[in-house]
Amino acid sequence: MGRETAVVGKGTWQIDHGNRDSAVEALRRGLDAGMTHIDTAEMYGDAELIIAEALKGRRDEVFLVSKVLPSNASRAGVISACERSLKRLATDRLECYLLHWRGRVPLEETIAGFEELVRGGKILSWGVSNFDEEDMEEALAISGPGRIACNQVLYHLEERAIEHAVLPWCEKHGVALVGYSPFGSGSFPEKNSPGGQALAKAAAKHNATVRQIALAWLTRHTFAIPKTSSPAHAVENAAAGDVVLTSDEVAQIDAAFPRGRKPNGLPMI
Repeated sequence: MGRETAVVGKGTWQIDHGNRDSAVEALRRGLDAGMTHIDTAEMYGDAELIIAEALKGRRDEVFLVSKVLPSNASRAGVISACERSLKRLATDRLECYLLHWRGRVPLEETIAGFEELVRGGKILSWGVSNFDEEDMEEALAISGPGRIACNQVLYHLEERAIEHAVLPWCEKHGVALVGYSPFGSGSFPEKNSPGGQALAKAAAKHNATVRQIALAWLTRHTFAIPKTSSPAHAVENAAAGDVVLTSDEVAQIDAAFPRGRKPNGLPMI
């Protein structure tokens, strides 16, 4: 995505719903553990303010990403939304800025706004979120090669729709994939399920947790941005980047979580 960053990052959706001090500490502990990729969005309530507090004195350590709502995605709207996010984040630039999902505003306008922000030094790169392969083709036709930094998509062990077409497309065109909700938004595999047992078997061999194994499996092809307000869980997630699964373990987990058929539309939450 333009520069090196941690493969396991930090999502911040609803991070403002719990204890603020714990959320700030989770971000800081994650940074201490090398979790330098932090993702947020203008629609995430006070998340940007919490991030600003956590990053005091540490801004240069972070690959910081935020997202613009489709309703604000006109050329002028993108610029105004970005400036609001910069103010809330108490920073002068974003490493990457994304369109949160496809809306009614023509992509030409959104991309023109992104490119103006790049020229002004307010963002270093731009990307998209929740785009299927047809959306990606359209964005590429507008921007030209080498401009789309990433596509942020729903991806976890029980939701592998991106593997049918989006993942191959992004690999072909050099676009990074960032998987959100890597633990399934509250539907992580049960301990005694076939999938849970496959994760537990690998976890025992690596002296790891099942969630670390899930992240290690997912990040073979993508970045991942799990959300947590717990400092301990942040450290646990960061350590997943050091787990390297064997080909047999990858195959066993793959078999336990069938990809399924390609859906009519790209799933998102």
